[in-house]
Amino acid sequence: MTAADWYDDFAERQARGVSLTYERLARSVARDNGLLALLDTVPLPKRQPNLLFGVVRLLGGPVHSPTAFAAFVRSHWPSVQRELLTRATQTNEVNRCALLLPILAALPQPLALLEVGCSAGLNLYPDRYSYAYGPHRVGTSGPLLTCEASGVPLPTSLPTVVWRAGIDLNPLDVTKPADLAWLDALIWPEHDHRRTRLREAAAIAAADPPDLVRGDLVDHLPGLAWSAPRDATLVVFHTSVLYQVPDETRRRFTSLAGSLPGHWIAVEDPEVLVYPDLPPFPGKHKNVLALDGKPLAWTAGHGEGMTWFGAPTL
Repeated sequence: MTAADWYDDFAERQARGVSLTYERLARSVARDNGLLALLDTVPLPKRQPNLLFGVVRLLGGPVHSPTAFAAFVRSHWPSVQRELLTRATQTNEVNRCALLLPILAALPQPLALLEVGCSAGLNLYPDRYSYAYGPHRVGTSGPLLTCEASGVPLPTSLPTVVWRAGIDLNPLDVTKPADLAWLDALIWPEHDHRRTRLREAAAIAAADPPDLVRGDLVDHLPGLAWSAPRDATLVVFHTSVLYQVPDETRRRFTSLAGSLPGHWIAVEDPEVLVYPDLPPFPGKHKNVLALDGKPLAWTAGHGEGMTWFGAPTL
């Protein structure tokens, strides 16, 4: 996939109907040979739309006008390039916990949670948030996470979490203004509700920090997994992470994750984590929720919806 194809795909499959600003911006970049030439000077993973748009927002550049955006990138390219090379997309969208909750609540309690590609670890607190699946509510405190759910075995209680840990090449610290600013820059322009959720979740994490380990998802996973309490159900999970991982490392990781004691939850693009014989793709839901390698549901990118197609109960 060329950079132009990537931006067109992002506009159509991710931004359309979700962010008019980013849909317009992505389609414009896909047709701007000058910007595409600049992007060709950085490694392929660093050309992704979310990363470029987040970097420009972090640097104070304009994103609502494609013309102004292109002029800013050209005139500030050394700074933009430097940020692209040193940063990664680390969107810590807590609403994705709404995708995990139906599984987490059904597993034997208590739980030991281990997130791979954890960013700031905000998804390690599913027991501290409230949820609305249409009129169905669970929980009474923390930020309210909303998810339109179809066919989902809706949870009736929150999980009991006794241990939280995460692995990331560059874990973020929500008590540091610079790290929080990067998380904010990764939120799409129109999504003020997500910014509110970020601040509320960050306050929870700051008051009770998880154990976040800087390291590789293959090399550091076994040791961290074995440090979890033995009287808790280990749950290794990740959401929209593996697209940033090289193919060989991804194969090693999926083999390892499936061999660990406990359970493995994945929410990934089916072109990244492939499953045979998936049912038809329903509208805007582009990722697949899977438990222990078994696909269960189509999900929206930020956790705002899910369509269950797996077994009705867990």
